[in-house]
Amino acid sequence: RSGFELDCDKILQTDGGSIITGLRCFSLPLILDCGQAFRWSENADGSWSGVAMNRELRLKQDGDRLFFENTTPDEIKNIWIKYFDLGRDYTAICKRLSADENLKTACSEYPGIRILKQDEWETLCSFILSQNNNIPRIRKIIASLCERFGAPIAGTPFYAFPTAERLAEAGMEGLAEIRCGFRAKYVADAAARVASGALDLEALRKQSYETAKAALMTVYGVGAKVADCVLLFSLGFYEAFPVDVWVKKVIAKYYGEGFDGRRFGAYAGVAQQYLFYYERSLSGR
Repeated sequence: RSGFELDCDKILQTDGGSIITGLRCFSLPLILDCGQAFRWSENADGSWSGVAMNRELRLKQDGDRLFFENTTPDEIKNIWIKYFDLGRDYTAICKRLSADENLKTACSEYPGIRILKQDEWETLCSFILSQNNNIPRIRKIIASLCERFGAPIAGTPFYAFPTAERLAEAGMEGLAEIRCGFRAKYVADAAARVASGALDLEALRKQSYETAKAALMTVYGVGAKVADCVLLFSLGFYEAFPVDVWVKKVIAKYYGEGFDGRRFGAYAGVAQQYLFYYERSLSGR
């Protein structure tokens, strides 16, 4: 689902880590603080730290240069370029989406949002936990989940995201310990389905959007919004258009009744992220 040339020039190795140069349409704060992922935080010096793909990573951006402090060039090529979707030409995508006046404004105000390509199980579990919740509390619950059920990441104070098998074993009783409320039964059902193979998340990549969405919605408590988040933020379905409270505000304010996210075509999900972030920013969150 990519097929674009790498949207940066090259990877340089230094004594302090590695640097990607020539980035275009890329902003760490916008990407990591727009509701896609919940295990990243900004440091006092403007760098970002987080856990993804069962690894700790520290990053800092300076213009079109991205500094990786604790990873290798091989991991950048094999993991992080894919994770940050650096093989896709977002400048061209934003130009295409800017045919819509609202998106033209959003892309102009906040250039640099990209769609992360996260682990599919972590994304499903995280967005189940996100339901009827605010971002600080989502972060807290996920941190507790990882500390209680995840494997320690060697040489760091962090934990990997727990496997479906581990959470299926814990069940609702174990999940109650992290105080996730009614969501415990949803996570337990998702974990059981994924652990047993009844739901093969990786296989969904090869399905049509409609078929993959229907499969995700067989999980107890997973509705259209959570399914679309999983499809967009991990499985590469850029046509998915998750509709949450903020996006409902966008639709009512700018588009009105009869709106269909499919009007934005193959990159409706990118459009959604720009509109989502723009409206949140206008409202002061």
